[in-house]
Amino acid sequence: MTKLAVATRKGLFLMEPSGDGWAIADPHFPGMQVTMVAADKAGLTMLAAIDEGHFGVKLHRSTDGGAHWTEVAAPSFPAVEEGEGDGPSVSLVWSLEPDADGSLERVWAGTIPAALFRSDDQGDSWSLVDGFWRIPERAEWFGGGFDQAGIHSICVDPRDRDTVAIAISSGGVWQSADGGETWEATCDGLWAAYVPPERRHDPAMQDPHRVVRCATQPDVAWMQHHNGMFRSADGLRNWSQIDEVPVSDFGFAVAVHPSDAETAWFAPAVADTARFPKDGVLVVTRTRDGGASFDVLNDGLPQQNAYDLIYRHGLDVAADGKTLALGSTTGGLWASSDAGDHWQAISLNLPPIYAVRFL
Repeated sequence: MTKLAVATRKGLFLMEPSGDGWAIADPHFPGMQVTMVAADKAGLTMLAAIDEGHFGVKLHRSTDGGAHWTEVAAPSFPAVEEGEGDGPSVSLVWSLEPDADGSLERVWAGTIPAALFRSDDQGDSWSLVDGFWRIPERAEWFGGGFDQAGIHSICVDPRDRDTVAIAISSGGVWQSADGGETWEATCDGLWAAYVPPERRHDPAMQDPHRVVRCATQPDVAWMQHHNGMFRSADGLRNWSQIDEVPVSDFGFAVAVHPSDAETAWFAPAVADTARFPKDGVLVVTRTRDGGASFDVLNDGLPQQNAYDLIYRHGLDVAADGKTLALGSTTGGLWASSDAGDHWQAISLNLPPIYAVRFL
């Protein structure tokens, strides 16, 4: 049975199918900002990242599908030597991704500031990926909406647990083939419209908003960039921009079909300066041919006076390739059971939604 986890500004909602819709239960961690959630492929072992404000970043784990939770260690930087001043601190866990086999035996966490952490014991302890933290180019990275750069996308190759790619706002796409010891920028084909012309192709200047990898065809990945939509067919090394995009090529979220790499969904907004749906009409765009053409899907979505923004993690597709969820900054939550052709409102009154994930 497919479950849906909805991480919001005021708690974590775990939902199950009920009749023709979804049942909404009381939130876990009520009143707390739940920034990300991850689960194993069975949906039993789960991790929830929480921003407790003055009390810092916390991490909780459930081993019974969310019925009970226990606090575990949260990603944190090693202590600095006395006299060296204050070291860096994690202000947000922005991404959590399971191991290549879908278990939580190994978990990757991306944070703000742009640090990568790894746990090899289901979150009981965390290690800073030092090779990534010491990349010299980090000095030029900058915040894409936050004061500091952060890691929002982690793409583990299902064929090799040591091959992992990450995306940074703003700092480009980086890839490791040795479990995080060494890294290389893989940004060929990307360009940035918001920097001087001589730096438009500089990896450090790229602001990928979200990167997702096809589960069964992992050489194919899709990206929503700050100034366009891109696709890679060679393991996130080279990128091609998608032309002839309907509505808008600006947005934050993208989802890819788990077994058909040619099919992907996007949630467009007007532009950087107007982060809401064009003409107040909320739509999802879908391609089924690798970006050559698109459908504009709006049946069941608000068609007037809609100012919902879909965050980076606010769009997800289930393992069946046809069940989708869409969550907005204004607390709207919609689901589709037919690949986006039709949508049903689950709720229009939730707290602002940070992430939706099928379990």
